[in-house]
Amino acid sequence: MATSRDQLGTLEAEGSSGHRGYSGVEVVLSSDPATPAPLCPHGPTLLFAKVNQGKEETRRFYACSACRDRKDCNFFQWEDEKLSGARLAAREAHNRSCQPPLSRAQCVERYLKFIELPLSQRKFCQSCQQLLLPDDEEKHHEHPVVGDVSITQLKRPSKLLYPLENKKTNAQYLFADRSCLFLVDLLSNLGFRRVLCVGTPRYSQFYMEDSFCHYNMFNHHFFDGKAALEVCRTFLQEDNGEGVVMVADPPFGGLVEPLAVTFKKLIAMWKEGHSQDNSQKELPIFWIFPYFFESRICQFFPSFCMLDYQVDYDNHALYKHGKTGRKQSPVRIFTNIPPNKIILPIEEGYRFCPLCQRYVSLENQHCEHCNSCTSKDGRKWNHCFLCKKCVKPSWIHCSICNHCALPDHSCEGPKDGCFICGELDHKRSTCPNISTSKKVNKAVRKQKQRKSNKMKMETTKGQSMNHTSVTRKKKRRERTHQYLCS
Repeated sequence: MATSRDQLGTLEAEGSSGHRGYSGVEVVLSSDPATPAPLCPHGPTLLFAKVNQGKEETRRFYACSACRDRKDCNFFQWEDEKLSGARLAAREAHNRSCQPPLSRAQCVERYLKFIELPLSQRKFCQSCQQLLLPDDEEKHHEHPVVGDVSITQLKRPSKLLYPLENKKTNAQYLFADRSCLFLVDLLSNLGFRRVLCVGTPRYSQFYMEDSFCHYNMFNHHFFDGKAALEVCRTFLQEDNGEGVVMVADPPFGGLVEPLAVTFKKLIAMWKEGHSQDNSQKELPIFWIFPYFFESRICQFFPSFCMLDYQVDYDNHALYKHGKTGRKQSPVRIFTNIPPNKIILPIEEGYRFCPLCQRYVSLENQHCEHCNSCTSKDGRKWNHCFLCKKCVKPSWIHCSICNHCALPDHSCEGPKDGCFICGELDHKRSTCPNISTSKKVNKAVRKQKQRKSNKMKMETTKGQSMNHTSVTRKKKRRERTHQYLCS
């Protein structure tokens, strides 16, 4: 995408699968602004509250905004906890030790030196994911290295970098070429000249200081301080804010609430450069996210609509082009740009609905009762006259629940309690029956392991017999050869 832009502004998403959004824990956005959140290696933490049977428990806590697994960032602090000076100093030292080895200024200095090198000396270490200068080569002589790195390759860092694949922290899925080209053509046809990309991790070594900011999208934190914030502000407000669009591709495990708060801060930053006459205008945004978050996104941004276009990823096992039915990619584009201005590719099966005045997927049929093309997942939905809306084709109306659901759903509704015994007054981790559950699971794992070992033994035995037979034939050939030569 970078090669098709007149100018590029980039914000890095620190961590890529968001933060703790499991059942029973909610993020608290109405914290006291006079009390700054404590810092972890990923910037200001977020305030969370445990919810039990719909009621918030009394004690809140701070945790990392970017990592939902404590193994990746183990920060935890009660909201009312007082820390000693020694603990605060140790935390600050730990946070500094977790920062990237090179500052933004050092990355820029290395980049300028790198592009001045002759093509034969431009090398990239695949093990360390780093551009190499001549003085670095000795340290990387045993690593796989890509040579003759061209300027074209430098403009598309994702072609050089290996995507990280820790799903809970920084899973990076790359747009398929068709989705990438569609977005580039779309932005160009809509007249945008500058693109603020929110969610482009580890690109620091490929861009100048005025084109990249190390940023955490879950807490609006610029790691390089006010200087980086001013770079972003200048980019958004250039030409009185005209010709710029924001494209965000957040990790799908991230909570919508903190993302929405961050995006509103970027919108406010963009609006600062506008006159009062243009105060009603909105920063054009493309937010790429799964369709089942539509209600949450539109709750924070009522002017947004969801496009039918299915965004595909090259290195994701499920979100790939060409799948049908329920296996289609659930990733969509949410935008505040009127949908009648956005043309979806007809050659990929999209069509224009004259009644809705927008492009929709081929199976998304217009419902005369809803007066809309109602499908969200690419399949044809059916209208339920009792629910007075269209529902998924696999759903049926339940007279007990008085709404449509899957045929094998539980009429009692989802339970918030323990996954082991079903009681509502505790969670799985504190269940008194957890030892029994572990024993059962352990027995099942042992049984599976025995079957696996038995299959391996049989395979090994077969291979051994084959090897013995081959060895005997080889010895007979050797004896025959010796006899003929004697």
